[in-house]
Amino acid sequence: MSQSVRTRPEGSGQALSEAYDTALLDLDGVVYAGGNAIVHAVESLATARAGGMHLAYVTNNALRTPDTVAEHLTELGIPTGADDVITSAQAVARLISEQVPAGARVLVIGGEGLRVALRERGLVPVESADDDPAAVVQGFGGPDLPWGRFAEASYAVARGVPWFASNTDLTIPSGRGIAPGNGAAVEVVRIATGAEPQVAGKPLPPMHRETILRTGAVRPLVVGDRLDTDIEGAFNGEVDSLLVLTGVTDGAQLLTAPPQHRPTYVDADLRGLLTGQPEVVEADAGFRCGGWTATAGAERLELDGDGEALDGLRALCAAAWTAAGDGTCELDGGKALARLGL
Repeated sequence: MSQSVRTRPEGSGQALSEAYDTALLDLDGVVYAGGNAIVHAVESLATARAGGMHLAYVTNNALRTPDTVAEHLTELGIPTGADDVITSAQAVARLISEQVPAGARVLVIGGEGLRVALRERGLVPVESADDDPAAVVQGFGGPDLPWGRFAEASYAVARGVPWFASNTDLTIPSGRGIAPGNGAAVEVVRIATGAEPQVAGKPLPPMHRETILRTGAVRPLVVGDRLDTDIEGAFNGEVDSLLVLTGVTDGAQLLTAPPQHRPTYVDADLRGLLTGQPEVVEADAGFRCGGWTATAGAERLELDGDGEALDGLRALCAAAWTAAGDGTCELDGGKALARLGL
């Protein structure tokens, strides 16, 4: 994928599982939600794997170890080894290891996933700012992480110890709704110290580099549900992406996406890996996909025709993104999305 401005979703005459050698799959909102498999995920991934596609699971959640994630996926009916899981903890541990001596102490504010990743890089996790750490690393520690851990990080960072964060996602999905993520915790330390961490996770390059190093992917396809992490991460890595609508992104957010948040393909769920993607073509003053034609009016997006809702959404994206150029579409798409049930 080039870094030129995308003005429409692309089509594919091949099934995506045949066109790409590796799927780099986000987890929450793509494969599972609240710990349970999302509808169609298990069978779709099994079919893609049987056809020769390598499946790798890429998560910004630094709390769980690859072994734990792999065990969970296997329990859901998706056979997975720890080597198939790449976490932001691994990405940030590599980043730290490139800047501090081997065997250096690292103050950990987070969970077991961070500690395991640091040890893998020959670093020594410690718990106190008084343990003479060479770095501070902050990752999601779960709802039971004590408030005092943020103070411990602040003490060390205020002394000038280099500060790293696995990721800065402000929120994280849970079985009960949306909860504060590691980004919210990072803000606590930023407010206390005025410092800025080095960040490894999606959408930043260290995470993409870690993923490619561990998977050996030649033609990867990023599959995600979030525009600001998964899709932007693919954009930064200059690879193609598939947005699935089983997570946090809705139609309105997709239409108003700036260039770095525009996916290559859009589909309802992981069944999109197993099919080609319909082409969006120019038609009169607008764009056509399937039975739908979308145009950009003076104040709002217009939609005519009928057929599959996703085809209408793809056509609307083309109209909105073309109208926006390298900015954000400000045209009202509410009526058109309502017609599609989106």
